[in-house]
Amino acid sequence: MDEELTSAQLAELHQQLLQLRVELRQLLAESAEQSQPVDLDKPIGRLSRMDEMQQQSMAQANRRSTEQRLGQIEAALARIGRDEYGWCVACEEEIGCGRLKARPEAPFCLSCQTQRETGR
Repeated sequence: MDEELTSAQLAELHQQLLQLRVELRQLLAESAEQSQPVDLDKPIGRLSRMDEMQQQSMAQANRRSTEQRLGQIEAALARIGRDEYGWCVACEEEIGCGRLKARPEAPFCLSCQTQRETGR
């Protein structure tokens, strides 16, 4: 079992979460135009329109993924504020510093995450 996060590790992860939040908000702002509906009255060819619609669909999917990760980051920052960060929200065991460094917004320990992904 991993040891509890040190105050230095917690501060580093907190800064990492804050930086990720800034980057994801910026990404969402930059991608807003790409995910707008395709103008069907625009005088372009059928294949160009289909390509534009496909790009719009991919941009929307990327935005949803980014919004979901941003929500996880906000939740992790809230857990820091409640002094609950670093503990699995499912089993209440330590998540582990290595996992948090790789994915600082992770709400689950590796075991619980694996169970969720495999549906057990």
